[in-house]
Amino acid sequence: MKRAKLFSDYFSFSKKERIGISVLIILIIAFLLVPVFLSKKPKAVLANDSDTMWIARLQSSLNQDSTIKRNTESSNEDITSYQYDRSATTYSSTVTLFNFDPNSISKDQWKQLGLRDKTIQTILNYLNKGGHFYKAEDLKKIYGLRENEYERLAPYISIVKTQRPGQPDPPSQSQSYSKSQPQYPSKSSSVSAIEINTADKDAFIQLPGIGNSFATRIINFRDKLGGFYSVEQVKETYGLPDSTFQKIKPKLRADESLIKKININTATIEELKAHPYLRTIANVIVNYRKEHGLFTSIAEIKNTTVITEDIYAKVFHYLTIQ
Repeated sequence: MKRAKLFSDYFSFSKKERIGISVLIILIIAFLLVPVFLSKKPKAVLANDSDTMWIARLQSSLNQDSTIKRNTESSNEDITSYQYDRSATTYSSTVTLFNFDPNSISKDQWKQLGLRDKTIQTILNYLNKGGHFYKAEDLKKIYGLRENEYERLAPYISIVKTQRPGQPDPPSQSQSYSKSQPQYPSKSSSVSAIEINTADKDAFIQLPGIGNSFATRIINFRDKLGGFYSVEQVKETYGLPDSTFQKIKPKLRADESLIKKININTATIEELKAHPYLRTIANVIVNYRKEHGLFTSIAEIKNTTVITEDIYAKVFHYLTIQ
């Protein structure tokens, strides 16, 4: 009886305890079954008609893009690998190759040779500023001219002095280059030295390699400076090749007494800035004069930190205090 009572005391449950145990068992079973349901793969969803049509359109678009890309790459390869036949006289249906002198042909003729408008304008600007082609390789120096364009034109370049039928007359001062004649005309050999501060355009044109354009530039530069104090200043003329300057240098002389000078005690900023050597220091000179009064000597401008010895060596020839 004691054992039965003891068993009854330990293994008998109240109503609340039985409910709690039942809920606990249900929860345990639920947790055990959840992974089983989650591991089952969902069945594939069959595409309906609209989905099939959309996929077909997408595939067609991708195929079209791929075709366009292949065509573009093929086109690019054709352009970069294009080769011309030098024995042929025509480059395309609208471009004609012919023997030409780059110093004298017109804009329309450059177009016939197949050059782009921008490149043609660069060539014309070069010629208008006094430039000249003395040999075929000189054309390669033109900015924007592609290598394949030069190779196409090179066999047809013929720089000669005589005029070809149907082409404009070359500039009167242009010098033609050929193996049978000197690069410069013989007229320069008898020219005596000229005074560069008083020489006119005709005097400069008599010098070797100096045509109308360069003669005009030298005189314009001289007028802006007020004269040359040294022959070496002539080589500062815009576009003048050093080789040309070295040829004419023995024929030049400069009289510094002919220079027009500027009074730094009375000159305005505008007058100073008009001078090529003074435009960057005009404000400094005027401001120093306002702060310290009139200059008592030209060398006084060196008291500013801006005017170095190199600058002073160039400008003092053009300055006066009287």
